[in-house]
Amino acid sequence: MIKLAIVGTGGMAHAHARSYEAIKGCKIVAAVDVDPKRVEAYAKEFNIPETYTSVQDLIKHSDFDAASVVTPDAFHVPCALPLVKAGKHVLCEKPLAPIAKEAKKLVDAVKKTKVINMVNFSYRNSSALHKIHDLVAKGKLGRIMHFEAHYLQTWLTSPVWGDYKTSPQWLWRLSTAHGSKGSLGDIGVHIVDLTSFACADSIKQVNGQLKTFKKVKGDRIGEYKLDANDSSFMRVELNGGGLGTISTTRWATGQPNSLALLLYGDKGAVKLDLDKSYNEFEACMGKDVKTATWKTISCKNTPNMWQRFIKSIKTGKNDASDFERGWQVQKYLDACIASDKAGKAVSIR
Repeated sequence: MIKLAIVGTGGMAHAHARSYEAIKGCKIVAAVDVDPKRVEAYAKEFNIPETYTSVQDLIKHSDFDAASVVTPDAFHVPCALPLVKAGKHVLCEKPLAPIAKEAKKLVDAVKKTKVINMVNFSYRNSSALHKIHDLVAKGKLGRIMHFEAHYLQTWLTSPVWGDYKTSPQWLWRLSTAHGSKGSLGDIGVHIVDLTSFACADSIKQVNGQLKTFKKVKGDRIGEYKLDANDSSFMRVELNGGGLGTISTTRWATGQPNSLALLLYGDKGAVKLDLDKSYNEFEACMGKDVKTATWKTISCKNTPNMWQRFIKSIKTGKNDASDFERGWQVQKYLDACIASDKAGKAVSIR
């Protein structure tokens, strides 16, 4: 039986608990949050026997094997690093860290302790995405020439997820002082991982632009200064030469949570729309290229990130996506921020 701890008990922590509950051979034994009332309520909801208000107390007093770190972004490294050093396996929410330099600390730490380490790039749960990656890696689309990808949300124009003006759950995501890197860090991290994974290639260069729009008078609500970027745009060049765009926004009216990718090679193309399906995509390949005919391809379900994490612990073989991948993706986001400040393209180092 793998004994788990949940560090951070906000909204996303509920998804972690429900996902672990559905997996045989693991049990949540402890929960951690700086807010005593919140962690007690969470523990009661999921029948978790132990609660703590610090990672240090968790490590000192609890008998557990692994942890999910589900805190706000700025606290991923401060929470995950002591867990790794204590020999605990860690599944960390994305982004792995606010900047690549901080993420590298975790990469170095897991190389020493050899614990299982994963970043919750949850859209890797799409079996269609994995199939596309395999097709590209096997050369079925030929050379990747062009791509267009986006991640669109509407919560700045619609209360479909709640009113951001009254909820700390959303307000911290709009404030750099509270650790947010805006839409780029929050949702850009997903679409950048998805796109580069689908392309089976790494990113060579980024030309990025970020924009923060005025939302309320004084650009402040209580303790939250609303200065994090709302929208991001990246012109990207792959190491293999392909060019494309990756964009994010929270102003996409009518789009609660939409991810899509168009990927074109010189021998074929694919369209992935996660609004429609996680297990299907459209393809124009082989003989269909001559007639520009698109066909729907269905894929079997793939294990989700929590299942991969537990299996990795049991087998000792680290599945994707590990901390090194989280560090790599963070370098792409850092390059976008640097490009926006410099007003020119930035190469990835």
